[in-house]
Amino acid sequence: MNYQSVRLPVLGLLLSTLVLILPDTLLAASPWSEKGTLLYQSPMRSPEDLKGWIMEGPGVAQFNKGWMELLSPEESGHHVYWCPYSFPKSFVAQWQVQNLAPEAGLVIVFFATSGLKGEDIFDASLMPRDGTFDQYTLGDIKSYHISYYANAAHNPARGHANLRKNNTFTLLQQGKIGIPTQSLQVHDITLVKDDAHISLFVDDRLVIDYTDNDGANGPALRNGKIGFRQMKWTHFRYRDFKVFALKPGSAN
Repeated sequence: MNYQSVRLPVLGLLLSTLVLILPDTLLAASPWSEKGTLLYQSPMRSPEDLKGWIMEGPGVAQFNKGWMELLSPEESGHHVYWCPYSFPKSFVAQWQVQNLAPEAGLVIVFFATSGLKGEDIFDASLMPRDGTFDQYTLGDIKSYHISYYANAAHNPARGHANLRKNNTFTLLQQGKIGIPTQSLQVHDITLVKDDAHISLFVDDRLVIDYTDNDGANGPALRNGKIGFRQMKWTHFRYRDFKVFALKPGSAN
């Protein structure tokens, strides 16, 4: 028997398998290696941990067993909870989430959020906001947002994540499945913004991977605030929110 002739097809099969799985494996490892200086952290385990955070809309933050639970009592309205700090154009943000009501809900992270002229989003010159979606997507602030859990009552079990750019509500990328709609597990979320390059991971899965450089939708957004949005049916809990600078030299 010619053992070399047997080994070559086997080797080819192994190499083709590696080609299929290696890119996602490498990408999944990259956010942890790219973290630089810690810019902000909140354990999200008590009201003191959320000092300065601003709620827009009829949402409440409750604290139970080391978690912050975010919900709208009696499902009265959509809501956004803003971190008070502005972050630079490049960062790595990480937090943990768990779904407590898988029947329906939609979870979004806003980031790189500022006024249209670069104002702080809480500048008195900007219109007030109350959780109504088009105030954030078509109003006088600009941002990116990613819906990483999508099981809204009007569009159940959509599943896949979307990356949009505001204030035009432009769909930049339809991503992969985010948090599975019926999952009750704790999930690690990692958001990486390397200037115009945006990626989001759910656990070790790359869900969004996009570079905003085509020019048709205006220049890439730079620095700004991060906020957590939920539709009124949603009941998620959050903990251990951290934002790091992007490690020098980690960009391409």
